[in-house]
Amino acid sequence: MNPASNSFVESADPTCRLNRHAFARRAMLRNGSLVLAATALTNKMLFSKEPESNSKAVRVGVITDLHYADKSPAGSRHYRETLGKLETASKQFAANQPDFVVELGDLIDAADSVDVEQGYLKTINRQFASICDDRHYVLGNHCVDTLSKDEFLGGVEQERSFYSFDREGIHFIVLDACFRGDGKSYGRRNFHWTDANVSAEELEWLRGDLKSNSKPTVVFAHQRLDVSNNHGVKNCVDVRKALEESGNVVAVFQGHSHQNDLNEIGGIHYCTMAAMVEGSGPESNGYSVMDIQPDGTIEIKGFVRQASYRWDA
Repeated sequence: MNPASNSFVESADPTCRLNRHAFARRAMLRNGSLVLAATALTNKMLFSKEPESNSKAVRVGVITDLHYADKSPAGSRHYRETLGKLETASKQFAANQPDFVVELGDLIDAADSVDVEQGYLKTINRQFASICDDRHYVLGNHCVDTLSKDEFLGGVEQERSFYSFDREGIHFIVLDACFRGDGKSYGRRNFHWTDANVSAEELEWLRGDLKSNSKPTVVFAHQRLDVSNNHGVKNCVDVRKALEESGNVVAVFQGHSHQNDLNEIGGIHYCTMAAMVEGSGPESNGYSVMDIQPDGTIEIKGFVRQASYRWDA
């Protein structure tokens, strides 16, 4: 396997510059199994390498499951503390300058009224929006517990809940699994969180989008596509079949179950990211910076509770 070379890239967004680095852990395919190998690199070492080639890569800042709300903790979820945790992540992103940032769902937690919920959304999004102009929001079930999809999307100035886009030769897909089994959209407590589905319309769109694309592809989702338990998308087998048949999907990044987890199915890595809301104090934070090389090699530097990985193309 050839390790990705380090490079310096200037993105289309003048606020986002890339300084490539090696990551603290590697995930390598050996005899069909995914093996993680840890290395003892400090953050300074990771992000201070001199450029070694002119190859371009895409850098992405990733967070998930902030569940921001101005309310007391419930169990292990410390809702108010996500403001401070996000501020810490913002400083890391400012240093690493991602091309874009993505939030993998459940940006807010449920409120008793629409007005209060919109206040939660305004507060947390003001801070998230300051990180980078190019940002993407995956719909989580808590995002539309009190709000409608249109209200949430309007609050974050995002036009659609599922769509695709390209950056530096890499294709990205944002999915929305907040549909009931009967095809009706989630909104205002009209659903049960275990009944998560990708709608028939969206699945048809996904197949067409994948068919028209030949670039290495990365998918962002909230509910998990690699499990069939309560945290999984009910029609995940159909979704995975579409991803596998394309032959271009490298990885899926998802949240929802609040844990670090990793599965490889049909040649695709399904990486579940740690939730920011879990636990109290800075030692309970979790966020990551991901570099995607032109050949599809992915390096993920996880911070605090978020694991680090590397997958060679």
